[in-house]
Amino acid sequence: MAKVPSAVVAAGGLVGGYGVARWTKKRQLGGAVLAVAGAAAARQWRDRAGGPAACALTAAYVAAFAGSHPLAKKVGAWPAVFGVAGAVGLASWAVADRRG
Repeated sequence: MAKVPSAVVAAGGLVGGYGVARWTKKRQLGGAVLAVAGAAAARQWRDRAGGPAACALTAAYVAAFAGSHPLAKKVGAWPAVFGVAGAVGLASWAVADRRG
Protein backbone atom coordinates (compact mmCIF):
# COMPACT_ATOMS: atom_id res chain seq x y z
CA MET A 1 0.00 0.00 0.00
CA ALA A 2 1.38 3.41 -0.96
CA LYS A 3 2.07 5.92 1.78
CA VAL A 4 0.38 9.27 1.79
CA PRO A 5 3.06 11.96 1.30
CA SER A 6 3.83 13.97 4.42
CA ALA A 7 3.06 17.15 2.50
CA VAL A 8 -0.53 15.97 2.04
CA VAL A 9 -0.83 14.93 5.70
CA ALA A 10 0.48 18.29 6.96
CA ALA A 11 -1.55 20.47 4.60
CA GLY A 12 -4.60 18.31 5.17
CA GLY A 13 -4.19 18.67 8.93
CA LEU A 14 -4.24 22.45 8.72
CA VAL A 15 -7.20 22.59 6.34
CA GLY A 16 -9.04 19.73 8.03
CA GLY A 17 -8.49 21.09 11.52
CA TYR A 18 -9.94 24.44 10.58
CA GLY A 19 -12.80 22.88 8.65
CA VAL A 20 -13.78 20.58 11.52
CA ALA A 21 -13.61 23.43 14.04
CA ARG A 22 -15.70 25.68 11.83
CA TRP A 23 -18.36 23.18 10.83
CA THR A 24 -18.81 21.53 14.22
CA LYS A 25 -18.34 24.78 16.17
CA LYS A 26 -16.07 22.79 18.49
CA ARG A 27 -12.58 24.26 18.47
CA GLN A 28 -11.24 21.40 20.57
CA LEU A 29 -12.28 18.88 17.93
CA GLY A 30 -10.54 20.91 15.23
CA GLY A 31 -7.47 21.12 17.46
CA ALA A 32 -7.49 17.34 17.83
CA VAL A 33 -7.52 16.91 14.04
CA LEU A 34 -4.68 19.43 13.76
CA ALA A 35 -2.64 17.65 16.45
CA VAL A 36 -3.14 14.12 15.11
CA ALA A 37 -2.20 15.14 11.58
CA GLY A 38 0.79 17.11 12.89
CA ALA A 39 2.02 14.11 14.88
CA ALA A 40 1.60 11.81 11.88
CA ALA A 41 3.46 14.23 9.63
CA ALA A 42 6.24 14.70 12.20
CA ARG A 43 6.78 10.95 12.36
CA GLN A 44 7.04 10.79 8.58
CA TRP A 45 9.41 13.76 8.55
CA ARG A 46 11.66 12.09 11.11
CA ASP A 47 11.67 8.79 9.23
CA ARG A 48 12.32 10.38 5.84
CA ALA A 49 14.56 13.37 6.61
CA GLY A 50 15.89 12.93 10.15
CA GLY A 51 15.36 14.58 13.51
CA PRO A 52 16.59 18.12 12.81
CA ALA A 53 14.46 18.40 9.66
CA ALA A 54 11.45 17.01 11.53
CA CYS A 55 11.92 19.63 14.28
CA ALA A 56 12.15 22.42 11.72
CA LEU A 57 9.08 21.23 9.82
CA THR A 58 7.12 20.77 13.04
CA ALA A 59 8.01 24.34 14.01
CA ALA A 60 6.85 25.49 10.57
CA TYR A 61 3.56 23.59 11.05
CA VAL A 62 2.92 25.25 14.41
CA ALA A 63 3.98 28.66 13.08
CA ALA A 64 1.61 28.23 10.12
CA PHE A 65 -1.27 27.49 12.46
CA ALA A 66 -0.46 30.52 14.61
CA GLY A 67 0.25 32.75 11.62
CA SER A 68 -3.01 31.91 9.92
CA HIS A 69 -4.93 33.81 12.60
CA PRO A 70 -3.55 37.31 11.95
CA LEU A 71 -3.38 36.57 8.23
CA ALA A 72 -7.11 35.73 8.27
CA LYS A 73 -7.87 39.27 9.46
CA LYS A 74 -6.28 40.59 6.26
CA VAL A 75 -7.35 38.09 3.60
CA GLY A 76 -10.15 36.03 5.15
CA ALA A 77 -10.18 32.74 7.00
CA TRP A 78 -10.19 30.21 4.16
CA PRO A 79 -7.60 32.01 2.02
CA ALA A 80 -5.32 32.24 5.06
CA VAL A 81 -5.70 28.56 5.88
CA PHE A 82 -5.14 27.48 2.27
CA GLY A 83 -2.12 29.78 2.02
CA VAL A 84 -0.35 28.48 5.10
CA ALA A 85 -1.30 24.89 4.25
CA GLY A 86 0.25 25.33 0.82
CA ALA A 87 3.42 26.78 2.31
CA VAL A 88 3.79 23.93 4.80
CA GLY A 89 2.98 21.37 2.13
CA LEU A 90 5.63 22.81 -0.17
CA ALA A 91 8.24 22.88 2.59
CA SER A 92 7.38 19.32 3.56
CA TRP A 93 7.68 18.12 0.00
CA ALA A 94 11.00 19.92 -0.51
CA VAL A 95 12.58 18.60 2.68
CA ALA A 96 11.09 15.13 3.12
CA ASP A 97 8.97 13.86 0.23
CA ARG A 98 11.03 14.86 -2.79
CA ARG A 99 13.74 12.34 -1.93
CA GLY A 100 11.54 9.27 -1.97
